[in-house]
Amino acid sequence: MNKGTFSIFIFSLLSLVVLLSACSKVEQAGSEIHKVEDQPSQLTRQRILLSDNWRFYKYADNQVTDSLIYDVRPEIESDEDGKAADAKPTEAVDIVSEAFVLKPWILPTANPFIDDPAQQHQRPEGNPGADFAFVQGDFDDSQWQQVQVPHDWAISGPFYVGHNAPVGGGMGRLPSPGVGWYRQHFELTAADAEKSIFLDIDGAMSYAMVWLNGHLVGGWPYGYASFRLDLTPYIKLGEANQLAIRIDNPPASSRWYPGGGLYRNVWLTKTNPVHVGQWGTAISSSDISEKSAKVSLSVTIDNDSAQTIEVSTQTNIYALDMDDVVAKSASATIATDAILIDGGQSSRVDGSVVINNPKLWGPLPNQQPNRYVAVTNILQAGKVIDSYETRFGIRELHFDANKGLIVNGEHIYFQGVNQHHDLGALGAAFNVRAAQRQLELLREMGVNAIRLAHNPPAVELLELTDKMGFVVIDEIFDVWERKKTPLDFHLIFPEWAEPDLRAFIRRDRNSPSVVMWSIGNEVGEQYTGADGAKLAQRLQNIAKQEDTSRPTAASMNFAKPDMPLSAVFDTVSLNYQGEGIRNAPAYAHLQGIRTAPLYPAFHQAFPNKVIMSSENAAAVSSRGEYLFPVNDGVSAPVADGAGGDPESLQVSAYELYTAPFGSSADKVLASLAQHPYVSGGFIWSGWDYLGEPTPYYLARSSYFGVIDLAGFKKDRFYLYQSMWRPDFPMAHILPHWNWPERIGKITPVHVFTSGDEAELFLNGRSLGRKQKAEFAARLRWDDVVYEPGELKVQAYKLGKPWAENKVVTTGAATALAFTPDRAEINADGVDLSFVTVKVVDKDGLMVPRAKHQLSFSLQGPGEIVATDNGDSANLVAFPSHQRAAFNGLALVIIKAKKGEPGNISLSVEAEGLEAAHVSITSK
Repeated sequence: MNKGTFSIFIFSLLSLVVLLSACSKVEQAGSEIHKVEDQPSQLTRQRILLSDNWRFYKYADNQVTDSLIYDVRPEIESDEDGKAADAKPTEAVDIVSEAFVLKPWILPTANPFIDDPAQQHQRPEGNPGADFAFVQGDFDDSQWQQVQVPHDWAISGPFYVGHNAPVGGGMGRLPSPGVGWYRQHFELTAADAEKSIFLDIDGAMSYAMVWLNGHLVGGWPYGYASFRLDLTPYIKLGEANQLAIRIDNPPASSRWYPGGGLYRNVWLTKTNPVHVGQWGTAISSSDISEKSAKVSLSVTIDNDSAQTIEVSTQTNIYALDMDDVVAKSASATIATDAILIDGGQSSRVDGSVVINNPKLWGPLPNQQPNRYVAVTNILQAGKVIDSYETRFGIRELHFDANKGLIVNGEHIYFQGVNQHHDLGALGAAFNVRAAQRQLELLREMGVNAIRLAHNPPAVELLELTDKMGFVVIDEIFDVWERKKTPLDFHLIFPEWAEPDLRAFIRRDRNSPSVVMWSIGNEVGEQYTGADGAKLAQRLQNIAKQEDTSRPTAASMNFAKPDMPLSAVFDTVSLNYQGEGIRNAPAYAHLQGIRTAPLYPAFHQAFPNKVIMSSENAAAVSSRGEYLFPVNDGVSAPVADGAGGDPESLQVSAYELYTAPFGSSADKVLASLAQHPYVSGGFIWSGWDYLGEPTPYYLARSSYFGVIDLAGFKKDRFYLYQSMWRPDFPMAHILPHWNWPERIGKITPVHVFTSGDEAELFLNGRSLGRKQKAEFAARLRWDDVVYEPGELKVQAYKLGKPWAENKVVTTGAATALAFTPDRAEINADGVDLSFVTVKVVDKDGLMVPRAKHQLSFSLQGPGEIVATDNGDSANLVAFPSHQRAAFNGLALVIIKAKKGEPGNISLSVEAEGLEAAHVSITSK
C-alpha cells in the first residue's frame, strides 16, 4: 500500500468513526444533542450532517414577530401577482427608518468574499438578541415542532385560495412568507479544545441570522447562497451548545415559489486551526489528449492560530467510478514546497502534474462522465493536520462562434431545459432521489443540458449532473439593483452582489458539468443603457477574477445588439428574442415587448461570440386536457376559449399554445434549425414548478413544463423526443380517443415521430400518409371525424417501417393499478419511491379522462410523504392521503422510516373501483 492509498484508508476509517460518534445522542430541553465523542489524535477533519430532530417554530400570519430584523424594508404599495413574466423591472425604493437593525453585525460574514480590504466590514460592539428567549440554552422548546433538515416550512400548506390571497399564484399560494426559528444542540469535548468549528449552511430561505450560546455569530441574506460561519469563539466544551437560527422570508419577494426555512443541508465542520479554506481548492486541466493531461491545483490554506506555521501540501489524485468508489492506487501526486503562514492569515499554494492516459469527463451519450477525487493533505513537520477532498473531471472545453460548445473535440448542441429549484410536492427541501428522478426523465426525452433558473442549486444537484453526464449553465441572479417584485433581492444586491458571486463560483468551480456562468436573467439594467452596462462590467470582472476557464452570460429578453449591456459578457444569451417575441400573426393584438427574430442581427454584431437560446418556448399545457376548436396555426397565445378554459383553469394539450411572450415548440425548433450557428437552446421549462401559473393565477403551479409537477409526461415530451433522439424509433398520437360527446365531430389528430413520414388509420381505414415538411415537428390530420375505436399510426423512415403507436377508446373504469419507480428503497428516512396510480378499464388500459377520488393508506415502517396528480389547479394540500386522479393518473411518494427495514404495504381505494396494493421493501 503506497502512501496515498494509506492516507485514503485512514481518512475513510476515521470518517466512519465520526459517523458512529455523531450518532450518540442525548435529550435536553426538548431538543436533541449531537454529541461528538473524543476522536483519535490523527483525525484531521470531521463533517457532521445536522439533519435530525431540529426544533422549529414559525410565527402565525397574524402574530407580531420579534424585532430582530436584518434591515428595514419598503412598504408594499402594489404587488401585481399575475403581471407578465417579461414586464419591465423598476427602480428600487428609497428607505428611511429609525428602526434598530442587525445588518452591521451580519455584513462581516461576507468579508472573505470581498476583494478590497477597504470595502470589508467591521463588526460593531455589542451582541444584539442576546437577551431574547429563543437563543438561550435554557429555553424550553419541547412544544416546538420536531423537523428533519432539509425542511421547507411551507410545502405542507394549506394553499391560499382565491383572489387577493395573502400569497397568490405567482409564489405558489403556499405560506412561504414569514419569520421562523430553528434550534439545535450539539456537544464538544476536551479533544476539540484546539479545533476550529464551523457551521456550513447549504441554503436558508432567507435572511438567515445565527446565534450560538446567545452570541450573534453572523448570517447571510440571499436565500440561495451557501455560507459558513465560524463558531469557534462561542463554543463550550463538555456541555450543550445551543444553536438558534432565525429566518425571515418576505412576502412579495419572488416571481416563483421560493420555499422557506432550512431547505438544504446543514453541517458542523471541525478542523485543526491550520486547514484548507472554505471551497479552498481550484482544479483545472489543460494540454489534454488521449495520452496525457495536465492537472493544475490551487490550494488556499487558512491559519486560524496565533502562531506562524510552516506547512506543505501533498495531493493524491484517484479515479472515481460511477458508484463513487475510489481507485486503490493514485493516478498522480502533486506536492508543494513548505511555506510560512502567519497567524490569522491565509496563503495559496499552486502545483500541477501530468496524468497519463486520463479518463476524460464528457457528456452522454457519446462520452463518459469520468471523475477523479483529489485528496489534499496539509502536512506540518511531516504530520497530516488536514485532509480535504475535491471531486473534479478532466475535460477540454472550447466555444466556437459558429457551432457552440465543443467538449473533448465533440460538438455538444444544447438540447436543454430550464429548471427551477423546487421538487414539486416535496417543495424546496432538497432530496437527491427526487432530483435524480427529474434528470432521468429529462434524459429519456433527449435532454443533455440544464440551465439552473435563476439561482445557485443545491450542491448535490451538481454532483448528480457530474455523475450523469449533463452539461450545466450555473446561474446566480434574477435581479440586480432594479426590482421585479417589491421585496426581492434587489434590496441586498448593492452590498452582497460581490460576496454572493464570488462564493457561488468558488463553491461550484470544480464541477465538470458546469460549462458556463450566468450572472443575470432578464435584469432591469437592460433598460438603463450605459449605467446598466457599467454594473454588468463590474460583475463580469468579478467572475473573471474567480474563474477564467468558463465563459459568462447574462440572459437578455429586451437588450438589442446595439445596446451597451449586450456587449459585456462572453456569450450572447437570448431569452425568446431569437425566434421573435409577439411577432407571429396570432400575437399581433398583444401588448408588451415585440421583437422580430434576432439571431441574424446578434450574429452580425458579435460574429466571434457564441449565441444560445437561453430561454425559449414558454409553451403551456395541462396533461391530458384537449380543448376545441384547435388552432390551425403553428403557434398561438393562450386565451380564454382559445386553448384555455377559465372555469377549469386548464390549457389545451395540443401543444400549440403559449404565454403571450412565448412560442410553440414547433416554432422554436424550426427557428433553431434555420440558424445553425446558434449553439442550441433551453426550454422554458423542463418540469412544471410551483408558482407562476400562467395564464391562470388562481392555480398553484406552472403550465410551462414538458413534464407535469407529479412527473407525468405531457404530449410535448414526445415532440421533443422525436426531434432530439432521431435514432430512437418512436411515434406518439394525440389526443386520446375517448370522446363520446364528439361522435361525428371533427377531432384533429396530431402525431410526433422520429420518422420522416407516417400513415394514420382509424378502425383500420387509412386516413392518409403524410411526409414531414422541412423544419416541421409534427404531422397533422386536422379533419378527422371522431368515431370510437382504434387510432393507429405507422411511421416510416427512409421508406421503411420505423415505429407505430395506437390509442383506443377504453371501457369504463373498473380498477386501480400501482407502478412504483423503485420497489426497494433504503431505510434512511431520506430515500423515496415514487408510485404511479392508474385508473384502468377491464383490459388494464388507462382511462384517460378518469378523475376518481382516491384514498391512500400505508402499513409498515414507512410513511406517505406527499400525493399529487399534476393538475396545476388542484389546491389539495400535498400531505393529503386523499387525492383525485387527474386524467387517469395520480402519484404517491413513499419513504421508509429511518433505521426500520421491512415491508411497506401501500393501498389505494376509490368508490366503485377494485382497490390496488403494492409492496415496497425497505432495506
